[in-house]
Amino acid sequence: MLTVAALYHFTRFDDPAALRGPLLSVCQDHGVRGTLLLAREGINGTIAGPAAGIAAVLDHIRALPGCSALEWKESPAETMPFARMKVRLKREIVTMGQPDVDPTAAVGRYVAPRDWNALISANDVVVIDTRNDYEYAIGSFARAIDPGTRSFRDFPAWWRANADQFAGKRVAMFCTGGIRCEKSTNFLLGEGVPEVFHLQGGILKYLEDVPASDSLWRGDCFVFDQRVSLTYGLAQGAHDGLCHACRRPLSPDDRARPEYEPGVQCHHCATEYSDADRARFRERQRQVELAEARGTSHLGG
Repeated sequence: MLTVAALYHFTRFDDPAALRGPLLSVCQDHGVRGTLLLAREGINGTIAGPAAGIAAVLDHIRALPGCSALEWKESPAETMPFARMKVRLKREIVTMGQPDVDPTAAVGRYVAPRDWNALISANDVVVIDTRNDYEYAIGSFARAIDPGTRSFRDFPAWWRANADQFAGKRVAMFCTGGIRCEKSTNFLLGEGVPEVFHLQGGILKYLEDVPASDSLWRGDCFVFDQRVSLTYGLAQGAHDGLCHACRRPLSPDDRARPEYEPGVQCHHCATEYSDADRARFRERQRQVELAEARGTSHLGG
């Protein structure tokens, strides 16, 4: 059994490029794979590997400037959910495109998973899912509003276009692991919203701590690795695959639909691509299948 660790931490890195090489080396030396993002505002990512390897990488990250209070969430994986290890330099560790947003200055009030149900059930609370539309589509909290965003960059414009309908309400927001809410709550505070809350530890912590019998969560939680989705107790969710054309999550029932062609299309995107696109996808899928027959990995798959 492997350990998957999802982490983020906002802190000031004066020279993130100087941190990249040593961080990549410690991951590779300990058999850890995944993706870590470094920016001047901090670190974000998900990694997987043997428990001892994950511990070594987390020790290294905690020793970075301002990272001693690093928190992370662990879940199990029977097989390695990542093809390789990447440490990337980015402008932001979660891209919102709002230069004045600073989670180290102020964020909304954290709400522990055990207290979340009471908050989002209150009549004066509006509940907003800050994730993307395809994530919302396979699971969310009861009463949650879907902004319909294709990327987190779209969230500020959506809020400004809809803020009037939430006037006088307390605002509760949530995301997969908590990082988006660090920025979105700071953004709303800057927009003049007086009472802003967010789920501490995100959906993953809620699914870990709150039993299904008491839960207000409905469906699966999308995750950005080859497991695709998780459910209560952080077990594998029903959506266990991706459409390699549109990257939307799929369940076994989705793959049984007549529109589905492996690597080429699913029922979501059957009308979204041209014949030339689908021909290109079919060739890519053919190369994936040839690689599998040889017992090698095709990264394009």
